[in-house]
Amino acid sequence: MNEFFASVGSAVSAAVETTENNPVLNISIFGAFVAVTLFIVIRASRNNKTAADYYAAGRSFTGPQNGFAISGDYLSAASFLGICGAIAINGYDGFLYSIGFLVAWLVALLLVAELMRNTGKFTMADVLSFRLKERPVRMAAAITTLAVCFFYLLAQMAGAGGLVALLLGITESVGQAVVVAVVGVIMIVYVLVGGMKGTTWVQIVKAFLLIGGALIMTIWVLAINGFSLNTLLENAVAASVTEPADAILGPGLQYGGNPWDFISLAIALVLGTAGLPHVLMRFYTVPTAKEARRSVVWAIWLIGLFYLLTLVLGYGAAALVGPERIASAPGGVNSAAPLLALELGGPLLLGFISAVAFATILAVVAGLTITAAASFAHDIYANVVKKGNVPPDGEVKVARRTVIVIGILAILGGIAVQGQNVAFLVALAFAVAASANLPTILYSLFWRKFTTRGAVWSMYGGLAAAIILIVLSPVFWGSETSVFKVGTAIWPLNNPGIVSIPLGFFLGWLGSVTSRGGEDRTKAAEMEVRSLTGFGAEKATNH
Repeated sequence: MNEFFASVGSAVSAAVETTENNPVLNISIFGAFVAVTLFIVIRASRNNKTAADYYAAGRSFTGPQNGFAISGDYLSAASFLGICGAIAINGYDGFLYSIGFLVAWLVALLLVAELMRNTGKFTMADVLSFRLKERPVRMAAAITTLAVCFFYLLAQMAGAGGLVALLLGITESVGQAVVVAVVGVIMIVYVLVGGMKGTTWVQIVKAFLLIGGALIMTIWVLAINGFSLNTLLENAVAASVTEPADAILGPGLQYGGNPWDFISLAIALVLGTAGLPHVLMRFYTVPTAKEARRSVVWAIWLIGLFYLLTLVLGYGAAALVGPERIASAPGGVNSAAPLLALELGGPLLLGFISAVAFATILAVVAGLTITAAASFAHDIYANVVKKGNVPPDGEVKVARRTVIVIGILAILGGIAVQGQNVAFLVALAFAVAASANLPTILYSLFWRKFTTRGAVWSMYGGLAAAIILIVLSPVFWGSETSVFKVGTAIWPLNNPGIVSIPLGFFLGWLGSVTSRGGEDRTKAAEMEVRSLTGFGAEKATNH
């Protein structure tokens, strides 16, 4: 878990150290990307007047466009750098990450995505409060959304700062802090100016870059191996340092000793994705349920293609770079993809792949920021504090101010965790999403007897359980990769999912069956019809 989600910055450090650092080349590539995407954002932001424009891009994107944006939001730098490294070192066990992420996406699409799009307006809390008591449910949903977004945001900011600082040859902590601040300011400008429309275009561009970059490297690796996957695997086995050498083609290298840790992580990843608010929010940017389904098809093809490419890139890194060189690099397993890029195309390809990783972080950060801003402005300010009595432009003004506040907090947090293990932040984001958000979402969509008490108990209980267990785990205490290298972990697993997720479902059930008064059955029936058919959704989402 720790090595998979480790800071993206350390992932490229080995590659930077093995070649002459060329800050001018690197900053030119970064500058070109920022300039192009900023131009796109400014062009896209001309009509950001209403809440629907700012949060949902005026529902103006087609299915294919949204499919690219979904894949851009979903495929993080960890998917690119982390999975390639995991396959290079652990072979079959590393590829389980690709399988897990793809299955997770299918769970999100089949059980949650279209139903939520048909029921809500802008945020997850819209759906959860549709048939329950609005204020307590909105507040709980907004708090869990902000928790997921903030911890995810913190990890991405720290990774972005480390990545850019290393590529520019900045080693002093003050210089790295400046880099984090610059990245944060760019992010704030993107979201402040562009809203969801600008953010969506950044994600589309990033998806092209990421999948295109991975495709180029994949074809290159296959060409070196005579376009034979069998030859590639034989070369990877030949370079292997395991006993026996062909162990990288079978299961057990990484999780043979502690299968419970893998089960807990797998549960959190597979189920957590279906509760990630920044991914679910993408479905509000299309005009109809039909376009939502089209975007689903495009996203599955793009994401599935990408994860197939990681198989070639991972074993390619094992064959061409070698597991010993990867493992001994400062970035550990996460240095596999940059080292492979350096081996294939030298500093120029390294610069391009690093720019792709930076684009990936920027796109994910922008998506998280607008989701968090929408949750605060729409759920807490407009519906809880003002009880729906806000002028047409009032909500967007608050959302823009919230973007600035979130950006400043992310900058300060990113500076604070520089040089530390930020793996627990991403783990916590997935665990909170799976423990607090998903049970309430599924119960709201599929169980008519679900009550407000069940929703509140599930969200707060799942959130508390996930945070407490991670604080007590080896992620925080007692190992070289822990945040605090002293002490002893009380909870033995790196991820709390195996306990906190079932607890979230149990508390939702317990709160509902112990509620004295039932909820509005008429509203429950209306929500079921709307979620399954889309009837009434267009009227609800366009006022």
